[in-house]
Amino acid sequence: MNTEASPPATIDEYIAAASPAVRPVLTEIRRVIRDEAPDAQELISYRMPAFKQGGILVYFAAFKNHIGLYPPVSGDAKLERALEPYAGPKGNLKFPLDRAIPYDLIRRIVKLKVKQDVARAAARRRKS
Repeated sequence: MNTEASPPATIDEYIAAASPAVRPVLTEIRRVIRDEAPDAQELISYRMPAFKQGGILVYFAAFKNHIGLYPPVSGDAKLERALEPYAGPKGNLKFPLDRAIPYDLIRRIVKLKVKQDVARAAARRRKS
């Protein structure tokens, strides 16, 4: 990504600014997220593509050698174990660009995040 240019305002702009080799990966990650979170709003936050429903479901970003996925995953031990090879600093995920991107795991992450987001929203409604 060219960090000296003005930050992208949309995910389309973010993907367009990425290197040509990474654009298909970012496009597929976006599609996977959209498939699992059709009601989520797309936005740029912290200069990264993000999807928000009640709260932020997921951020993703392209780096020189990997795709980062945030925030950390918790609440599903089996999924957490499957993600261990991709664990980066502070529990964020790093998917190396020199290996196949595990879109199936990204799909499972988004499903979990949507489920957790819906549960949080229901808990807030019960409290009010």
